[in-house]
Amino acid sequence: MGGDSGPSAMIAGAAKALKRDQALQFVIYGDEALVGNELKKNDAVRSAATIVHSPEAIASSEKPSQAIRRARTTSMGMAINAVKEGKADAALSAGNTGALMAMSKLALRTMPGIDRPALAALLPTLGETDVIMLDLGANTECDAQNLVQFAVMGAAYARCVLAISSPRVKLLNIGTEELKGTDELKEAAALLREADYLPFTFDGFTEGDQLSRGEVDVVVTDGFSGNIALKTAEGTARFVTDLLRRAFTSSLRSKAGFALSKPALNLLKVHLDPNNHNGAVFLGLNGLVVKSHGSANPKGVANAIRVAASMVRNDITRKIGDDLDNFRAHAFANEAAQ
Repeated sequence: MGGDSGPSAMIAGAAKALKRDQALQFVIYGDEALVGNELKKNDAVRSAATIVHSPEAIASSEKPSQAIRRARTTSMGMAINAVKEGKADAALSAGNTGALMAMSKLALRTMPGIDRPALAALLPTLGETDVIMLDLGANTECDAQNLVQFAVMGAAYARCVLAISSPRVKLLNIGTEELKGTDELKEAAALLREADYLPFTFDGFTEGDQLSRGEVDVVVTDGFSGNIALKTAEGTARFVTDLLRRAFTSSLRSKAGFALSKPALNLLKVHLDPNNHNGAVFLGLNGLVVKSHGSANPKGVANAIRVAASMVRNDITRKIGDDLDNFRAHAFANEAAQ
């Protein structure tokens, strides 16, 4: 029921996802009449879906504290609870992000060894694969242990969704030199350098202008810096596309140039389209929750469903748990030896 288009985009997105992956099954929480009307347009989804009527929905402006009190009677809360009770493998919502995070943390709780969950998403790069960045706003302040946990979770996500066996991990910093950055960043870097037994490669620090170069698979930062970096990248992409649109419509000669450049510009449009990278994930919970962008079209919703299904099939929760157990075991052994 959330997002700019509500059930229409979600059901159409489910239809697109089902064409690519016929093993999918959907439990749809929302207004039964509205959802039913959309399912009439998509027979394939109707045969693969169960509707659970929800009398209420979380408004986009609703405070998380208010949303939590209505968790049992809202579509968002009911979907999260289905994951908790094992009735669903993952929950997907395009609704209120703050409410989704708050209700997910309360219902699913954090995994053993995780102090705080993190919001992770895929960003486009010049390389062959996207880059995973976390945290993107769930935690405004993080200590070194939080950042190490984010690195472990982000690397597991890269192995599951991007199929990279040993992801390259870097910490976002104001410079690449070891002496730069906060004490928390320096301490996290030291811990990650020592953890060479984990299934990823720690490559030190990276700066904001290198995020899209394709030279790193996972970028780790606190939620304050990560959210600013994400919004800056999204704003820059819109700025470039709007600037090109204005330039190509400024004169007849420009319009002729646009006609000649259209194939290349279409490739640019596809690469920068946020729908091709839709599907942010709350990592570190005892259950999978995926956040679709509120403005996502059916293609974007389908991509978010693909992300969720990929994590389920690759058992990302177990992989994160195994890596954290390995990290804690080595840390305990080092402390005992000192």
